[in-house]
Amino acid sequence: MNEDRVISLRRRDMLRLFGSGGIAALTGLPALQALAQSRKETLVVGIDISDSTELDPVRDLHYTPPMTVSACYDCLVTMTAGDYINLKPALATRWARTPDGNGWRFTLRDNVKFVSGAPMTADDVKFSLDRVRFIKFQSSQYLSNVTSVNVVDDKTVDIIIKNQGEPLLNTLAAPSFAITERKVVEAHGGDGTPDSKAKDKATEWLNQNSAGTGPYQLKGWVHNSQIQLVANPNYWGGTPAFKRIVIRHFEDGAAQMLALRRGDIDVAFNMLPEQITSIKGEKEVWIAKEVSLDFVYLALNHSAELNKALANKYARQAIAYAIDYDGIIDSLLGGSATRPANFIPVGSLGSTEALTKEIGFRQDLDRSKKALAQAGLPDGFEFEVIYGNSIIAGTSYHVIAQKLQSDLARVGIKMKLNPMPQVNVRTLYNGGKMQSVITYWNPPAVENALWGWATVQRVAKRLSWKPPESLVKLVDQAAAETDQKKQAELWRQYQVAMVDEANLIVLFQPIYQVGVRKSIKEFPLTAAGWQADLRGVRPA
Repeated sequence: MNEDRVISLRRRDMLRLFGSGGIAALTGLPALQALAQSRKETLVVGIDISDSTELDPVRDLHYTPPMTVSACYDCLVTMTAGDYINLKPALATRWARTPDGNGWRFTLRDNVKFVSGAPMTADDVKFSLDRVRFIKFQSSQYLSNVTSVNVVDDKTVDIIIKNQGEPLLNTLAAPSFAITERKVVEAHGGDGTPDSKAKDKATEWLNQNSAGTGPYQLKGWVHNSQIQLVANPNYWGGTPAFKRIVIRHFEDGAAQMLALRRGDIDVAFNMLPEQITSIKGEKEVWIAKEVSLDFVYLALNHSAELNKALANKYARQAIAYAIDYDGIIDSLLGGSATRPANFIPVGSLGSTEALTKEIGFRQDLDRSKKALAQAGLPDGFEFEVIYGNSIIAGTSYHVIAQKLQSDLARVGIKMKLNPMPQVNVRTLYNGGKMQSVITYWNPPAVENALWGWATVQRVAKRLSWKPPESLVKLVDQAAAETDQKKQAELWRQYQVAMVDEANLIVLFQPIYQVGVRKSIKEFPLTAAGWQADLRGVRPA
């Protein structure tokens, strides 16, 4: 640790990291040495966490919380960075079909303890998954095919499902299905019974504490300020690389870049492409990259009460053909993105860049004007778009909205911009109370069926859209198909149908670019749904 790095920590940063008592104790030359050592043992991540509303795993909903949740908890299975096809053991070391063929049997890892020191058992697994099932939050729907979670013995648990063709294993790798300590969660109001939707009161406590088996433990969260984690002394995977992790909120990429250069933070998540370019080659910084499975999209509501024009498919297609997708990727993102045809990201089965070129939207102003004429709106129309006051994928929603506004104006479509806090965007979108929205989608798990089902179920409801029964059946058929070639073709057919509806217009699928200090040797990014694998971060 060089002296410049130590001295760059301002007093308020030291207070955040160590508290006033720790600062009082750090005086004189030994104090600097102690500070240097403490700073080396602390990972400081700079990121916009304005979307964080809950850190309770079962309510793990937005873009940034999964990174924290995945550091504090383990699931039965997991995915390692860069490999989203082959599941890896986590709390379960083996899994196979149950003897009667009606579900999956999981054998649990030996000698796993919770942060409390209590051993993890099958009873904790049952409680955790039942809490997800019965609390009836968004994550519950991903276990709707589960009929029961049964304890066979302390080290064995069966998950019984209704439809044997529906996928389950990949879903269980998502942080929402983390295993929590039953005794501790129940002591703070948790409930894993069918009445948990009404009875469960544990979220408030779990927003400030954790009850998991992961390498780190949640020690506090101040909304729009910071999240603090400390090492779990009982972690089954060995001693964590850091004694403390501080996730600091930054709304502005420029502030993140400055803090990264000064050494106030070790990682900067939300820098703009030009900021990434400006720090490339600096001797104290390197750039971590990973193609994501996330995407940013424009959702258009079918409700004629909210906007008569948007209820017309041809008007929606006119919007889609007016957008300069290449300009968004090249100019706003510095080329660090790709784009799927629709709601299945490139890199997943049945979605490729070649397919996007074949069936996806592209800017075609003549075709856009023709669609306006087909809609009976040759002179265009007006609609409102809502979006968050936040950074996304190295740019901002506001900049994206301004670009769309400019593109649409070329064909006579007027888009009124309505920025607001990200939490308000989510509330209006979930309730279907908006004409349109620019937002993101990150995978609850790496599973095509979850993307497909979402579009024809809860997202359709938000958009006042009744999907054709044939489309709903197509998604179910693709989800159940076990032959990969046949399944890929079914997902292709799904995307063709979704492009025609033109109510979910994917703008880009980003390539993560994160600035990292060279005091950090390894910083594994992941596209599996939790952005970065904090348990895999290693100091130099």
